[in-house]
Amino acid sequence: MSKRKLPKVALGARPGVQGDLSPRALQRWSPDVRAADPGEASISVLDPIGADPWGEGVTARRISAALRAIGERPVTVNINSPGGDFFEGLAIYNLLREHAATVTVNILGIAASAASVIAMAGDEVRIARAGFLMIHNTWIMAAGDRHALAEVCEWLAPFDATAVDIYAARTGIDRDDIAAMLDRETWIGGQAALDQGFADSFLPADAVDLAGNDKETATMRAERKLDLLCARAGLPNAASRALKRDLKGGMPGAAPTGTPGAADLTRALEELLAQAKTL
Repeated sequence: MSKRKLPKVALGARPGVQGDLSPRALQRWSPDVRAADPGEASISVLDPIGADPWGEGVTARRISAALRAIGERPVTVNINSPGGDFFEGLAIYNLLREHAATVTVNILGIAASAASVIAMAGDEVRIARAGFLMIHNTWIMAAGDRHALAEVCEWLAPFDATAVDIYAARTGIDRDDIAAMLDRETWIGGQAALDQGFADSFLPADAVDLAGNDKETATMRAERKLDLLCARAGLPNAASRALKRDLKGGMPGAAPTGTPGAADLTRALEELLAQAKTL
């Protein structure tokens, strides 16, 4: 479908409000997955949406700069992201929707939460046969008394409705059915994405590559996921580093370089994920 038929989104994020990252999406995300041949006019969305604890991540400012550099040419957007800041995702969706030329979206691995909204901005959406979309209601980090939290609930309702509008416009599925999918956090595999209209075709078999599978890469991947969960729990970066030092000192299988091994971090990650689900 033409992205011109997609609804434009009015942004209304409030100062101090931070989008949250689904633990299940983070657990399923593999940063190794990327485009085998990204091409010249391409944009990579391979990290959490919004600035992360290291000052990295996919932001509307970065996407806007990339689109300016590409100019009025067709662009391919390669996505493998666990989601993140919903409001930043809406801003990126608007940027892609308003691009003057054709936008092709490739879902290489996961397009979860805010990343799934970005994926909907393509004129054509292609998904890996083993890829996934995940859609759910907006998560945020909020604090305050019951009156303040009641106001937050009221304020979030239009954004969930906006997500419903976007998915319904892309798929043609009834809005009430889409809303029910958001309520229960729905994971949509490659074939289901085609059947339901979230995607138009499968990726070519050679469109996806793995950045690396060696032990060092696996350890770095586990460290990054651990840092993300520490940030979600409100721990500062110093506390995250201390936790990794404790893992090194307390686990006999840790690497001799002073960095805990991937298996050690994976166990700690699983424990933090279990705790995060109870928050």
